[in-house]
Amino acid sequence: MNSLQTVEPALDQACCAPSGQPVLSAEEAQQKALVFKALSDPNRLRLLSIVKADASGESCVCDLTEPLDLGQPTVSHHLKILVDAGLLHREKRGTWAYYSLVPGAIEKTAGLLTSL
Repeated sequence: MNSLQTVEPALDQACCAPSGQPVLSAEEAQQKALVFKALSDPNRLRLLSIVKADASGESCVCDLTEPLDLGQPTVSHHLKILVDAGLLHREKRGTWAYYSLVPGAIEKTAGLLTSL
């Protein structure tokens, strides 16, 4: 009769040892994903670029529709996503809203991957 041999795995402590590196909390991962999702749309990237390039440092939603060839409701939707992600600041003046970059938002966004 043949008997089956069992092979015991080598106990290598290094394969299961914690790395010592901090891991993202669920909340941190959610916030980073929100920013990456906001940046995943080409129109939103263009909006950030247009607002950043404006000499006054801010843009009215009324000035952002033509460069993108999109309607005002669509542009406003994209801008809201960028505001919710913490990339743009919105200031209401009368019937129009003006958007500017949140100070440090570009630099903070650039560091998101390195902080993983």
